[in-house]
Amino acid sequence: MQLNVPTILTLLRIVLIPFFIVVFYLPVDWGRTAAAALFVVAAWTDWLDGFLARKLDQISPFGAFLDPVADKLMVAAALVLLVSDRPELLVAIPAIVIIGREIAISALREWMAEMGSRTNVAVSMIGKIKTTVQMIAIFLLLYREPVAVFPTSVVGMVLLYVAMLLTLWSMVIYLRAAWPVLSGDQGEYR
Repeated sequence: MQLNVPTILTLLRIVLIPFFIVVFYLPVDWGRTAAAALFVVAAWTDWLDGFLARKLDQISPFGAFLDPVADKLMVAAALVLLVSDRPELLVAIPAIVIIGREIAISALREWMAEMGSRTNVAVSMIGKIKTTVQMIAIFLLLYREPVAVFPTSVVGMVLLYVAMLLTLWSMVIYLRAAWPVLSGDQGEYR
C-alpha cells in the first residue's frame, strides 16, 4: 500500500482523536476552545482529503475504506464527550440516534457490498447535508461559549436536533434503496 496525501490526511484525522479527547478534559480555560479547534481541523481534513483524492486522481481502495471510518470515529468520540459533559436526555437522544444510525448504515453498506449491490446505498446529497449540519452543531457545542450575542450552545443544540432528523431521513432513504435486496424481492427492481 502506497500512502498518498488524501490518505495521510485521513490518518491524521484518526491520530487527532486521542489528542482531541485529552484536550477536552484538560482542566484549563482554553481546553474546550482547543478541542473545538481540533474538531474543526478534523472536519476540514475530511473535506480536503476527498477533494484532493478527486483532484489529484489519488482515490485508493484503502482511502475509500478509511475515510468513513475516520469520520465516524471522530464524530462518535465528540458525541460521547458531549454526553459525558452534559449527561442529559436532551444531549443523549441525538447522540444515540446519530451513532446508532452510523453503525446501522455501515453494516447495511457492508452487507449490500457482499450482495453485489453496494451502489444502492451510496452516499446521498442528504447524507452530505447531514454531515455538514452535524459538524457545525458539534463544533458549536464543543466551543459552547457565547460569541457576543450569538448563543453558541443553543444554536449548537438546535443544529444537533436538525442533524438527528436529517440522520433519520437519510437512513430511511438508504433503507428504501436497499429494501429490494433486504426483502429478497430484487427481481422487480433490477
